[in-house]
Parts: sequence; structure tokens; C-alpha cells
Amino acid sequence: MTSHSFQFSQATMHLLVHVYRLHRQHVDAHVQPLGVSPGQPPVLARLTAQDGQIQKDLAALVNLQPATLNVMIGRMEKASLVKRLPDAVNYRVSRVYLTDQGRAAAAAVNDALGEIEQISFAGFSPEEQQLFRQMLQRVHDNLSAHKELRPNPTSLSPHQENKD
Repeated sequence: MTSHSFQFSQATMHLLVHVYRLHRQHVDAHVQPLGVSPGQPPVLARLTAQDGQIQKDLAALVNLQPATLNVMIGRMEKASLVKRLPDAVNYRVSRVYLTDQGRAAAAAVNDALGEIEQISFAGFSPEEQQLFRQMLQRVHDNLSAHKELRPNPTSLSPHQENKD
């Protein structure tokens, strides 16, 4: 496809962005009544899979900057969903644990996400769902392979001034 024939409004990725936004709206509507804020379901899911993770490792797993996760964990602590405890060996390292309330919220969020998954794939056969997942994984892999397209986190943004 040449750049002259590309029509953004007809692009598959344009549709994918719209689907993502709709999905996010559904997730937010389902989890907020549970006391869970947008962005927290992946943290709850990772801690459900392996409780007591090192905060830095958890940030990498949920694809957040450590400082961003630190703020999120602070909010989750205030909501009594998680607690931070120092590592038994290295007291400079924090581990994040689900509280009983956090485990209950994680289970409810998981149920809500399952319901949204069913709604999303209504009318799809299991084979179509698997094929769709495989295709999305290929798109993910293709984009991930082009690291040069990602901004360099150490470079200055256009809004920052170089003070050298």
C-alpha cells in the first residue's frame, strides 16, 4: 500500500483504536463500582497470579514506569486493596501484596472482565476467537520488532529545553 492510497478512516488500526476505547469504557464502568480505578485491573491480575512481587518487577510486568506504579500503589493502599512490605532480605526493596479486600476486588474484576470478553466475542466461534488472537499477536510482534519507532526515554521531549 502506498502512502497515497492510505485512508486513515479505513485503516484496520483506526478500528482497533475504537474497539480499544469501547473495551476500556466497558471495563471502567464494571470495575469502578468495585472500588477499582482505571489502570488497576492489570496490577490486581499480576498480584493474583503471584502475590508479593517486587514493585520494580511489577512495574515492568504491567508496562508502567516505576514512579507511575508507585503512585498507583499508593492509591491502592489507601483503598485497602494492597499493602507494601519491605523485602525480607533487602529492606530497600518493597514487595506488594494483596489484602483480603484486594483479593475480593481482583476476583470481582476478573469476573467482570470475563463478562466483557463474552460480550466482545458474541457470535464468534472458538476457532475465530483463536485466529483473531493469533493475528493480534502477530501485529503486536511486528510492532514490537521495530524498536526504533519507539521514542527514546532519555531523549528530550519537544517541550523540554536543552539547558546545556
